[in-house]
Amino acid sequence: MPKKIQSSCDLCVYYIYDEEDECYECVKNLDEDEMLRFLMSSDNNCPYFQLDDEYGRARKQI
Repeated sequence: MPKKIQSSCDLCVYYIYDEEDECYECVKNLDEDEMLRFLMSSDNNCPYFQLDDEYGRARKQI
C-alpha cells in the first residue's frame, strides 16, 4: 500500500510568497462551501494539496 503524504502548506504548489503583502498565502481558489469544509475539518490534511516538486518538473522537460 502506498504511503500517503502528510500535507503541509510549506510544501504545497499553491502556497506562494506575495511580495506585495510580504507573506505566504494559499492561492487555491475555493468557493464558500469548500472553504467552510476546509476550516471546519478536524483533519489537518488539505484535499487540494499538491507537492511542489521542482525536480519532477525538470525531469519531465528532459
